[in-house]
Amino acid sequence: MDWIKTINQAIACMEDHLTDGITLADIAKHVHLSAFHFHRAFSLLTGMSPAEYLRKRRLSQAGADLMNGEEKVIDVAMKYGYDSPESFTKAFTRFHGASPMQVKKGSPIQFMNRFTVRITIEGGSIMEYRIEKWEEMDLLVHAKTFHAETGNQEIPKFWDAYYANEAYRRIPGYLGVCAQQKTDGDGFRYGIGCRASDVEGVPEGFEILHIPAYTWAVFKCVGPMPGAIQAMWERIYKEWLPVSEYELIPDYDLEHYLPGDSSAPDYVSEICIPVKKS
Repeated sequence: MDWIKTINQAIACMEDHLTDGITLADIAKHVHLSAFHFHRAFSLLTGMSPAEYLRKRRLSQAGADLMNGEEKVIDVAMKYGYDSPESFTKAFTRFHGASPMQVKKGSPIQFMNRFTVRITIEGGSIMEYRIEKWEEMDLLVHAKTFHAETGNQEIPKFWDAYYANEAYRRIPGYLGVCAQQKTDGDGFRYGIGCRASDVEGVPEGFEILHIPAYTWAVFKCVGPMPGAIQAMWERIYKEWLPVSEYELIPDYDLEHYLPGDSSAPDYVSEICIPVKKS
C-alpha cells in the first residue's frame, strides 16, 4: 500500500466534506482501511488525529467565512456541524482567540491550511528488525473493544486494571494484541495475555484468539515504556512502510513485552506486524 497516497486521498475526502457529518468510519471506508488502522496511520504520519484535523479545518474555514462579514454566526455554526451558536462560539473562541462577532468586526483569525503528506528522507538512524514466518497460533487474552479516537489514552489504563486484578495477574501478560478489523464502525479489539499453551483451560474473563500463519516483521524497541514502543510505531509508519518492499496486512498486530524492568533505559520490547511482499 502507498501510505502517502492513501493518507492524501483521505485528506482530500475530509476536505470535500468539511460541511457535512462525515465520520471516521466513512473516511476509513473511502480509503479501504479499518477505522483503527486509518486513525493510527493518519495520526502517526501527520502528528494530529483525524478528528482534530477536521475540527481545526472547519474552525479555520468558519473564521474565513465570518471575515467576509456577510454570513450570520448561527448560519456558519450550522454549516460546520455545531448544534448551537453557544457551542460554536466556545470552540471558535478557543481556536481563534476571538469570538465570532469580534472576527466579523475585524479581529484577526488563526488559519490552518490543508495538509499534504510527503516523504522526507532523514538519515542515519538504524531500525533493527527481522522477517520471520510463523505458524498459526492461539493466544489467550483478556480483551475489550476500544474507540479508535481514544484507544491510545485508554489502553494504558486497561493494562493498569489488568495488573490490579489478582486473578488476571496470574496469567502471563506479556502480549498486547490488537485486532484491527474485528469490529464494525470505528472500534477495535485489544487484548492482554499470552500463548494459549502457557495456561491450562480458558479462565473466566479470557478468550482464545486464533492468529493465522503469516510472515511477520518484528521490530526491536529499546527504552522505557510506553515511550519506546510508541516511538517505534511512529518510525514504522514514517520511515519503514513508505519505502519497504513489504506492506502491512491489516489483521492482528502484537506488542511483545520481554522480562525486565519496563522503566529501564535498556528495556527491550518488540512490535510484530503481519506483512506481505508489495
